[in-house]
Amino acid sequence: MIRPEYFIEKLRENGIDCFAGVPDSLLKNICAYITDHCDAQHNIITANEGAAVGLAAGHYLATGKPACVYMQNSGEGNIINPLASLTDPEVYNIPVLLLIGWRGRPGVHDEPQHVKQGKVTTGLLNTMGINFDVLSKDEEKTEKQIQKAIEALNRKEVYALVIEKDTFEDYKLQNVEKNDLTMSREEAIQTVAAALGEKDAIVSTTGMISRELFEYRTQMNQGHERDFLTVGSMGHASQIALGIAMEKTDRKVWCFDGDGAAIMHMGSMAIVAQKAPKNYIHVVFNNGAHDSVGGQPTVGLHIDLPRIARAVGYPHTYSVSNKEDLQEILNEIQKQEGLTLLEIKVKKGNRKDLGRPTTTPIENKEALMDFLKK
Repeated sequence: MIRPEYFIEKLRENGIDCFAGVPDSLLKNICAYITDHCDAQHNIITANEGAAVGLAAGHYLATGKPACVYMQNSGEGNIINPLASLTDPEVYNIPVLLLIGWRGRPGVHDEPQHVKQGKVTTGLLNTMGINFDVLSKDEEKTEKQIQKAIEALNRKEVYALVIEKDTFEDYKLQNVEKNDLTMSREEAIQTVAAALGEKDAIVSTTGMISRELFEYRTQMNQGHERDFLTVGSMGHASQIALGIAMEKTDRKVWCFDGDGAAIMHMGSMAIVAQKAPKNYIHVVFNNGAHDSVGGQPTVGLHIDLPRIARAVGYPHTYSVSNKEDLQEILNEIQKQEGLTLLEIKVKKGNRKDLGRPTTTPIENKEALMDFLKK
């Protein structure tokens, strides 16, 4: 396995000292090391992967040095546009080093949302004309691969290092942002779910939120037909919920979002507000972290989400951080009509024995569609 400090120092020796991207579970050790050993000017956790490529381009324009963009392979879709229309040799010819976590690699068991992306990870790079290596787990071989990447960057090419599971040695994040929040996300999810009406539907975002909602239903001996568990498509749950709410005006539709997901495609909030469905409640569980991929920070607890929502047109906005206030606000929301944003500030972390949905995505989809017909 590769020591994170060895890998980062080799990049620095070759002039790469700026990092940007979206954290990934396969890269959590290297991302943690970068967080602890780079200042805030040289490690930027971006809203989405495409934005990281844009930031890398800006860094190169200002310094003449390429930057490193880290990401899960699910983010390849977000980088295609800037790779094709910004960094490409036929446009601005800007070098970028990509570190791509290879979830769903063929032959390696993974969650269903990663299977297709795993199959096309290297194919997409080939289609884009981007040369790559699957990073070795041997440091001597890794050094040669880094040199090969640097030679490509010196030719002003984009180059990718694709990272398999268990490539980097363990490294625990030291510089953890702390807060005094006491309510867990799971407790908040249970409180909101318990307050919903029988006809209400939920669209929950990818990651821990969907997993915790699924376990709550199981613990309560309830079915899962009222919930659409968005196991992939990070940042798009709010638009899935909007599509349902606009067609099913006779029932309330709740979007269970996360701070990282909401920030990733924040422009979607403006579209929700412009359509202004009266039956839509947008709940953002905000712990200021990408919790399911190593706890890397987001800017969630440093921005005013309710104020942003009001600015784009949400008529009702709330922010709570304890169970008593949450229950009181839920009672108020149930009585009123109109598009609503509810921010619930929660502490980081989750149960170590938290399970995963036992139904397939297709079973989940079909159960929800049957429920919506009633």
